[in-house]
Amino acid sequence: MSSSDAQTYTSTRGGSSGLSFEDVVLKGLAEDGGLFVPQSIPLLPSNWREWASLSFEDLAFEIMSLYIARSEIDSESLKEIVRKSYGTFRHKDVTPLVPLDKAKNLYLLELFHGPTFAFKDVALQFLGNLFEYFLVRRNANLQEGEKRHHLTIVGATSGDTGSAAIYGLRNKKDVSVFILFPTGRVSAVQEAQMTTVLDPNVHCLSVAGTFDDCQDMVKALFADTEIRKSQHLAAVNSINWARILAQITYYFSAYFSLVRQEGLDPNGEPPHVTFTVPTGNFGDILAGFFAKRMGLPIAKLVVATNENDILYRFWQAGKYEKKYAPPNDPSTHGGIAADGAAAHEEGVKETLSPAMDILVSSNFERLVWILLYEQQLGAPATTTATATGEGNTADAARRQASKDINSLFASLKASGSFEVSQPVLQAALGDFGAERVSDDETVATIKAIYAGNDAYILDPHSSIGVTAALRSIAKTFEDPLPQHTRRYLVSLATAHPAKFANAVDLALSGVQAYTFADIIPAEFAGLEQKERKVRLIAAQDRSLAGIRSVIVDEVRKESVAS
Repeated sequence: MSSSDAQTYTSTRGGSSGLSFEDVVLKGLAEDGGLFVPQSIPLLPSNWREWASLSFEDLAFEIMSLYIARSEIDSESLKEIVRKSYGTFRHKDVTPLVPLDKAKNLYLLELFHGPTFAFKDVALQFLGNLFEYFLVRRNANLQEGEKRHHLTIVGATSGDTGSAAIYGLRNKKDVSVFILFPTGRVSAVQEAQMTTVLDPNVHCLSVAGTFDDCQDMVKALFADTEIRKSQHLAAVNSINWARILAQITYYFSAYFSLVRQEGLDPNGEPPHVTFTVPTGNFGDILAGFFAKRMGLPIAKLVVATNENDILYRFWQAGKYEKKYAPPNDPSTHGGIAADGAAAHEEGVKETLSPAMDILVSSNFERLVWILLYEQQLGAPATTTATATGEGNTADAARRQASKDINSLFASLKASGSFEVSQPVLQAALGDFGAERVSDDETVATIKAIYAGNDAYILDPHSSIGVTAALRSIAKTFEDPLPQHTRRYLVSLATAHPAKFANAVDLALSGVQAYTFADIIPAEFAGLEQKERKVRLIAAQDRSLAGIRSVIVDEVRKESVAS
């Protein structure tokens, strides 16, 4: 791979390559069922440390420019898209870094200052404006008699993706939005945020089942050639590469903010920074992996799971298995039985952190593909490191990685699990650690942080990240570091606590001076009493034919109404 094709993309399943950024944004999921990845990961320019003083918007522009060819989106247009995307945030820093425990060098990266109070806004405000930009450009060049370009956006949500997507796409011309969410498995605020949006192009589908059922329905739609082409389907889940790209920015923003707050020399010895990330579908932490591969000096990325711990268990033994550990089984610790054997049950467990109640993490496929590719190539998947692997060598490595991915995920579909080789597992362990956090531990951390940090309130997902960070501190602070190198942890705070009243009240009810009413944003006042628009999808209607007919019917109604 050379730097000249750094802005092209390939499918993890091997069915397509050399695609443009616009292609992968509008397609979302590859026709072969794979996910799009850059054909090479761009390395940072030599002057990247000069970005230390940039605003979030300017930093986003610099990073995104490395992945988007100027011939696709010119500089001024990209700057305008970025400005529109992050002008909707309530905090001037967009994703501010706040100290949580100065004695332990522990910081919190607040990602909930967007319109829906969740980290998904960082990506979905950007994605919504990208969709609009590409559609406006295509429709401006129509010939007389040609039909306008229209997108049907389909996404599954365990809570925050849905509302963030809706707020990013509501009332946009030539866009229909369908969000599938599991009935009774999202918080009351999350459901209200989605279903009280009455714009005619927004359609909320409440599905009898789990998030994984919703995600399977979305994947089935994209695998169906007829509806994908007739309705011009596009993805809004983190299977869409543009979401990962947008999230890369806040790892850089956090790093530079840490350097500034600690009074460090941006050109000096880099600090030892570990990021802990509450993880469900793996997109948020995957963005950190890309930042690390680009050259941002991240020491480690810690995967923090709840009791749906498929990812935690992978990092223990290299086996990816669609099961979870019974939380109250005394023979288990962290999902592993005392004798080392598995002690798991089938299905998704409902927890206090519903956005992470996921059995299969879609974006994990991207990581495994890159690790397999690097094993074949014998070098990192970056532009400079793979320059010697041009032509047949790089192409052969891509083909073999895709062949291996197809085999692994065929095994997952057939048997519910797959296992990677020891070299691949060791490569994964080089970049990542993993922790599993129970509901009881989630509640305990919310209480402890409230008591010891000026009444700071964590939402349950952010609590899982902080719990993992505190464990990481205990485990790693004895490790030797180069002289004068300082160690820091940054934990990602993914949602405002007011979105998860049950968990917060469970932790803090009865605590002196705490009242939940004090933390409710003005934007939430009366939300649950507003008029709603939602369509129920019964278990018997979850077939491809059933969901396809719903989408075709609703898009037709929109067309008639307009």
